[in-house]
Amino acid sequence: MSTAKKDFKRITTRVLRTMKENGEKISMLTAYDYSLGRIVDEAGIDVVLVGDSASNVIHGHETTLPITLDQMIDHASAVVKAVKRALIVVDLPFGNYQADSKLALKSAIRIMKESGAHAIKMEGGEFIMESVKRVISAGIPVMGHLGLMPQSIYKYGTYTVRAKEEEEAKQLLTDAKRLQKAGVFSIVLEKIPQSLAAKVSESLYIPTIGIGAGPGCDGQVLVTHDMLGINKEFSPRFLRRYANLFDVIEEAVQNYIKDVKAGEFPSEKEAY
Repeated sequence: MSTAKKDFKRITTRVLRTMKENGEKISMLTAYDYSLGRIVDEAGIDVVLVGDSASNVIHGHETTLPITLDQMIDHASAVVKAVKRALIVVDLPFGNYQADSKLALKSAIRIMKESGAHAIKMEGGEFIMESVKRVISAGIPVMGHLGLMPQSIYKYGTYTVRAKEEEEAKQLLTDAKRLQKAGVFSIVLEKIPQSLAAKVSESLYIPTIGIGAGPGCDGQVLVTHDMLGINKEFSPRFLRRYANLFDVIEEAVQNYIKDVKAGEFPSEKEAY
């Protein structure tokens, strides 16, 4: 059992800072509904991300771009009802902060008021700094996100590792320090070289959460549907599958169908 699980009844942004200071790694997973939120929270997860990855794994879109603010609020509201201990962070969806800091604040306020979540997450560095500062100035905690940014996938044209070149690596480190100065409480580092992720993590007093960024980050995050093997097709190098629920669920459904077809379900014991 982790130190955080024993010592803290509720994980807060300050608790995450304390965990970094104490050298305790931070665990983070996604959830988009009440049932999964309850499971990961009761298991002892530190941070629950209501990610815009729901666009892919729940709504079936190719990218994270199509999901709406209303949909994110709906997912977050369900998770908030289930989670009693973990910090709940919600992705601010594409189009709700990049070009307009006033819209960013309005969208962040809607998430906080209508869902009851604890913080929001925004992708980007210097180009979204005005939005980050405006949201934080209103008292809303912000988690940053650098490296591979799925909301910018059409700009990149690929999901390959970012910041391998010196210029981009320097910009990422600069952006991380700017975000810290602006007041973000943590930064996700996605799919960057592990040496760079470790350097960034050592340069900041706020915690970093890695995904495909190596062990040098202060914590790690995965999409729960990927980690549990529900999403069977997605298998990047950084993903470790802790279960193969696609096969388990498929077999259970097939057995149910067989029993129904054979008239073996329900049995006398299962009838009133």
